[in-house]
Amino acid sequence: MNRLLAFLGLGLAGFVLLTRRRRSNGNRKSQQRGRTSEDFGAFIERFVIPPPPDPSLPLAGLTFAVKDIFEIEGRVTGFGNPDWARTHEASSCTSPVVLALIQAGATCVGKTVMDEFAYSINGENKHYGTPTNPSAPMRVPGGSSSGSGVAVAAKLVDFSLGTDTGGSVRVPAAFCGIFGFRPSHSTVSSTNVIPMAQSFDTVGWFARNPSILSQVGQVLLQQSGADRLPHHILIADDCFKFLSVPCDEVVHSVIQVAETFGCQIDHKNLADYINVNVPSLQVFMEKDCQEEEHLISTLHAVSTAMRLLQRYEFRNNHGEWFRSVKPDIGPGILERVQEALAVSEENIKYSVAARSEIHSAISDLLKDDSILVMPTVPGPPPKLQTKGIMLDDFRAKAFSLLAISGMSGCCQVTMPLGTYDGCSVGVSFLASPGSDQFLLNTVQKMHSSLAGEATTF
Repeated sequence: MNRLLAFLGLGLAGFVLLTRRRRSNGNRKSQQRGRTSEDFGAFIERFVIPPPPDPSLPLAGLTFAVKDIFEIEGRVTGFGNPDWARTHEASSCTSPVVLALIQAGATCVGKTVMDEFAYSINGENKHYGTPTNPSAPMRVPGGSSSGSGVAVAAKLVDFSLGTDTGGSVRVPAAFCGIFGFRPSHSTVSSTNVIPMAQSFDTVGWFARNPSILSQVGQVLLQQSGADRLPHHILIADDCFKFLSVPCDEVVHSVIQVAETFGCQIDHKNLADYINVNVPSLQVFMEKDCQEEEHLISTLHAVSTAMRLLQRYEFRNNHGEWFRSVKPDIGPGILERVQEALAVSEENIKYSVAARSEIHSAISDLLKDDSILVMPTVPGPPPKLQTKGIMLDDFRAKAFSLLAISGMSGCCQVTMPLGTYDGCSVGVSFLASPGSDQFLLNTVQKMHSSLAGEATTF
């Protein structure tokens, strides 16, 4: 313990802050009632863990918050659900990612609201409330890292930590009009982070500008500077057809910027490429689809294979707890948990094979410093409490886009490009697995020009 205190630069007062915690569901609800509109509903718990007093540290002077899925010594990790918090003891150790950021000079100021069990991209939580999307208050903030995204967008912190399994950093970032980064799979440690589905779980982060996004990356990635620009920009034309935003204008903005940096622009039909190079995906393809439905069928198959394996791993990780505790779960999440608990092993081997094939195919596509450009989500965030077919259609299209990096293991940055219907429009850059710092540097260099192109579509 003394070594940990010395590592964090904590004195007795800091230690008291570190170890003070809530041990019961009642305390969590009490703190929830104490939340005000001033924090946009982003925080589930406020505390301070100060860094070593060294102004020369790379993140000195910056503040950050963490999703309530990261372990912090002496505190109960809630996983977005009061029954989970009630049935689990305080953590005995802290996530090495959180420790690394504190050691680098950043001050941790609390834990943020998340969707229950990280099992949604909406950001609506029955128990702790829905954080308010600062850029579109009548619309969802995106999940499952909802509070982390809102805390950054509302300027409550300089950056924040989230996790991204199926889109849980990229979606809130796109909905809230900020930057979000999903690293290459297994690049950033997920030790002492509650697993959702470990084949896809990544630790990501949010920032309002690419400079801080890259600064955090330099601490967590431990990769070379990769001070170069991409040779090729690949525009996934078919993916842009998912957009409910005028896609030609969005693509034109990206192309104009890429050309000013001397990048070669190529256009790609991603569905055709995947269809040829991922034979195991045929098991998940819809039968007898019309030619015009080919795009939807192929990318939906990628999403289907990913979600099947995700359910299988989620059940193996947490099924016993659900069956024994029978927790109170909010609508939407409940149905997904039930699907996961009932999943069989049928087609799992095809999901695993498809993931391996997609990893190889996308890595080959993005070799030699190429970057793939595609929409992050299919359009503006749904309005609060949207239900039924409209929400189901949005989710299906969103996961068809989001599953590409999930299944390939590549890194992805989403950034705000403009607005449509009063909401932020997010576009994503993807790079090959292991090219994380290269991708962050590329976004940072191009951002000033992209910002200049920001417009109302």
